[in-house]
Amino acid sequence: MPKRSTGLLGIYAVAFVALLYGPLLLLLLFSFNDSLYIAFPFKGITVKWYAGLLNYPGLLAALGNSISVAVPVSVACTAVGLLAARALTRYRLPGRRAITGLILVPLVVPFIILGIALLTTVRKTLDLPLSLWTVGASHLLVCPPFSVMVLLSRFEGLDRSLEEASLDLGESGWMTFWRVTFPIALPGVIASLLLSFTASLDEFLLAFFLSGDRPTLPLYIWSQLRFPQKLPGVLALGSCILAFSFSLIILAEWIRRRGNSGLNTATH
Repeated sequence: MPKRSTGLLGIYAVAFVALLYGPLLLLLLFSFNDSLYIAFPFKGITVKWYAGLLNYPGLLAALGNSISVAVPVSVACTAVGLLAARALTRYRLPGRRAITGLILVPLVVPFIILGIALLTTVRKTLDLPLSLWTVGASHLLVCPPFSVMVLLSRFEGLDRSLEEASLDLGESGWMTFWRVTFPIALPGVIASLLLSFTASLDEFLLAFFLSGDRPTLPLYIWSQLRFPQKLPGVLALGSCILAFSFSLIILAEWIRRRGNSGLNTATH
């Protein structure tokens, strides 16, 4: 590649990273500003906004609501993703690419359109009350793609001879799955759980339409933006969520890469 092209690519990469993460860095910086107003220069450095988070009314309830939705959603999505990824990699299914594309459709459908459609279905067609159950059901539509993609990459590197050896030694197909396949896929399963949990925990639009009178944490943050005096606390809370989400994603990717390297070593 010519040096000119390499230089332009480097400039583009730096600009892209700055545009993507610059606002996040500003959010983190202003969460330590000893002022109610977001402006330079800083009035001072303080951590009082972080210390006062537990005094926010409704914060712990909203956090509990988000966790009570995200945990079962991540487990259910990982179970579905495990079965789907195994079927797509184990068998020669007709229309495999079409099936994979269909699984990924929720990622390209605008969430606001999906939220309106689900709200109409839940209230007008099924006449069900809005609750955390409806939020969880909506997340079961949009989180499985994350699980399927992680587990697909895991199963595609699986050496079938390991399963064949287990079957030759007299194990049933079910026991082969639990004793051979599942342990090999376990890093991908853990990564799937973490990514699905993060996606459900951070989701806003579907929860906005379907949560009823029990707001999740993103909805709680949005409601606090109406009060200017609470903005610094919201920035501090946003920084905590950002750090937590990044930690989960980094942990999931580390587990996935470590599992893939271990699988490659075992097969060679």
